[in-house]
Amino acid sequence: MTVAANVPSQATGASDFGELRAGNLGVRIATTAAEIDAVQAMRYRIFYEEMGAKADPAMAASRRDSDDYDAVADHLLVVDHAIGPGPEGVVGTYRLIPREAADKIGRFYSASEYDITPMATYPGRVLELGRSCVAADYRNRAVMQLLWRGIAAYIFRHKIDLMFGCASLPGNDVSEMALPLSYLHHFHPMPQDIRVTARPELATRMDVLAKDSFDPREALRTLPPLLKGYVRAGCMIGEGAVIDRQFCTTDVFIYFPISTMDARYKSRFGLVK
Repeated sequence: MTVAANVPSQATGASDFGELRAGNLGVRIATTAAEIDAVQAMRYRIFYEEMGAKADPAMAASRRDSDDYDAVADHLLVVDHAIGPGPEGVVGTYRLIPREAADKIGRFYSASEYDITPMATYPGRVLELGRSCVAADYRNRAVMQLLWRGIAAYIFRHKIDLMFGCASLPGNDVSEMALPLSYLHHFHPMPQDIRVTARPELATRMDVLAKDSFDPREALRTLPPLLKGYVRAGCMIGEGAVIDRQFCTTDVFIYFPISTMDARYKSRFGLVK
């Protein structure tokens, strides 16, 4: 089932920051049901047809990737104006779920894989990132930077203090991911006193290799581009990976206080004056 959206800015009621442009490309928040339908159709094409995720019968019939969170989230769009300014031009997306949106569902999406109760008392405003994808012909640095600029604008508008969510490595064979998982575990852990951990029934160990048995620079290069960008910008990683059989991925938890973001990224995306 696709999710209708009849009002702009579903999560907060005031999320629109206009549109940021880079040539023919623009980044903004979805404002119509047709745009969210285009997002769900693109997610289905990428996750299910291209990457091999397993659709249930209803999802396969609709050819849309959707869930309950779509109705409460804000959907960040990259639009190619050379194709069109509306749903026809959608070529990239990120799903943004602030705390007040998650409260409408009763939990964050990440809670299906991770025990995030250590974050329950976090004093600032939090934002869950997820469902990121970009059409094949647009997977380049310019589009990723535009998505980051959109996230930065959203963060600035809503005074977000912490971003978090699940990031994915392709595949379910942990033995093939020994190097990137071990690197994330050893070199980018969350502080012990607030560390989020994978739910026990889902947890897979990440410390496959000893810390001194590999070159961290080589390991960094093995990360998927999105996860590599998170790490370079200063994110930290929770304890344990989760194998997602539906999406054919192995997930890790990212924890990203804005205060710890690398100064170069803050400057690049306008988070410093």
